[in-house]
Order: sequence, then C-alpha cells, then structure tokens
Amino acid sequence: MLIDRFFHGPVSAYPRDYPAGAHQVLHSHREAQFLYAACGTMRVVTAQGAWVIPPTRGVWIPPLVEHEIFMVGEVHMRSLFIAPALCPAGLQQCCVLAVTSLLRELILRAVQGPQQAENPLIQQLMLEEISNLENLPLHVPMPEDRRLQAICLALLRRPDHPYTLEDWALQVGASSRTLARLFQQELRMNFNTWRQQLRLMEALPRLLAGDSVQQVAEVLGYGSARAFSAMFQRLLGDTPRNYVGTLNQLSEIGSIR
Repeated sequence: MLIDRFFHGPVSAYPRDYPAGAHQVLHSHREAQFLYAACGTMRVVTAQGAWVIPPTRGVWIPPLVEHEIFMVGEVHMRSLFIAPALCPAGLQQCCVLAVTSLLRELILRAVQGPQQAENPLIQQLMLEEISNLENLPLHVPMPEDRRLQAICLALLRRPDHPYTLEDWALQVGASSRTLARLFQQELRMNFNTWRQQLRLMEALPRLLAGDSVQQVAEVLGYGSARAFSAMFQRLLGDTPRNYVGTLNQLSEIGSIR
C-alpha cells in the first residue's frame, strides 16, 4: 500500500503517539522516512530484514520500501519525510541510526507545527545531521536461501537456541562450510554475528522494560551475565546498564515535548 503525503518543502515532520501493541500495516511512501522514537520501542520489518528502534534512536527507510511497524510499549513516534532528491548519500538501505542531541532537538522543534517544519535552516540542519549519524547494529537481515531461512526463522522464534552451525548443518541438509559461505554471501556476516545481533535486538526491549541483565542473559541463552554484557558492550560500546540508563533519561526528555 502506497501512502501519499502532502509535502511542505523538502522535509515534512509529523508527530503521532501509539498505545502499546499498535501496528502499522505493510505500506510504503514516495519519499524517504526517518522514524524517531522519542519514547518507546519500535520494530520495523521489511522483506529484507527486521530492525529494532529503542527510544531516542531513529530508523532510515528509503523511498518506496514496503515496511510495517510494531509498537513495543507506548510509543511517541516523530517522523520526517524527505524528498528523494535530497536523501543523503550512503543511505540506500534501511538502518538504525544514533540520533544526536542536536538532531533530537531539531526533530522535536519541527513537529511543533508547519512554521517550524518549513523553516529552511531547520530543514538543512536536519539533513546535515542525518547524513553523519552513526549506524547501529540493531538489524538482522533475512536470507533468500531456503536452508538459511529455516535456520534464521528457528532462531527468530527462539533466540536462545543452542545449536552451532555444525548442528544446523545436520538439520537442513548442507555442510557447515556451505552454510558459512552462504551467510557471508547473502547476509554479509557470519552465523555467530547474525545470532548476536538477533539477541541484541531481543535484549533491548526486555532491558528497557526493567528486566535485569542476569534475567535477559538467561532468556537469551548466555551462560552468564558477564558473557552477555561483553557482547552488548562490543556491539554498542557501553554496558547494558549504562546504555539503557542513558536511553531512559533521553526518553524522559522527549516524552515531555
């Protein structure tokens, strides 16, 4: 389903709040969309993969990409719609981006009304900031090969599944070497990295909901909270407690706008 938007210049801004469990059905836009979670967590799903967007982070969705959005908890969504001709270079695929303090303030200003959103200075600054944001590993791509699909779907249903690639090879009727090659060829990452990113995606909503690091580690199949924390810090650059604490602080700021 293609949804048309009435454009106010090169960038339009729209605020919308959703209750927990809300769902936007599969749709697309002629323009690019930058989704910002001022409060709450979103999951964006396309035919190519899934992305989790914690509060104060954003997801870039290129023009005409069909996607659906699931709300995890109450969500304060702040959307920017950007003319295709102005899309920053290097953003041809969906990705989760670390929103800077400046961009957050610009987005919150833009959604206050058309006069703010149509301000050329605000629009230019938003485009400049988006083009330089850090890409975060909060994404799991989906393969086309049926054997990889069987593995990935099984892990999506059960992220704590203990099978190694050698174990999966016996299940799907392919050698572990073939599976390893296909992971690199189709998904541009190895099996362990894909599984780690899936577990990271599953961990964030649980941590933001108040589960302890130990509880999340056990649910996701880690032998200890220390092993889980090491993976988390390697991928996101901070400990689970510090990272979630920062997100919660920024979310409180965004929720009062």
